[in-house]
Amino acid sequence: MLINSETKLKVRYSETDQMGIVHHGNYAQYLELARIDWLSRLGISYRSMEENGIMLPVFTLDLKFKKSAFFDDELTVKTSLKKIPTVRIVFDYEIFNQHQELLTIASTTLVFVDSNTRKPILCPSYLTEKIKNH
Repeated sequence: MLINSETKLKVRYSETDQMGIVHHGNYAQYLELARIDWLSRLGISYRSMEENGIMLPVFTLDLKFKKSAFFDDELTVKTSLKKIPTVRIVFDYEIFNQHQELLTIASTTLVFVDSNTRKPILCPSYLTEKIKNH
């Protein structure tokens, strides 16, 4: 793995369903928070990427649920990058609760897109340089 980070989250009541379990739709948000945190720890602002004409839409999202998360659980999202990005960047995730139980395994593939042309582009060189120097 090239770069790993850990993001801490606390499950809010509004994120749970009538069974008291985190609704599956919230996991995409958890992964997004973890990705933005990963970039920030690398010294890159996602906002500045967008301001410079680069968007990162999600191309694929894969979730495998092992155990449920519940209201007030303290989650740790472990985010990892396994290879240098090209036109796509692939993240792998593991979500654990406060008892270190593995709850979810996930991956996302995002595509670098020029915000003006809406066409795929190569990963910006400043990002690949930071990854290589990390």
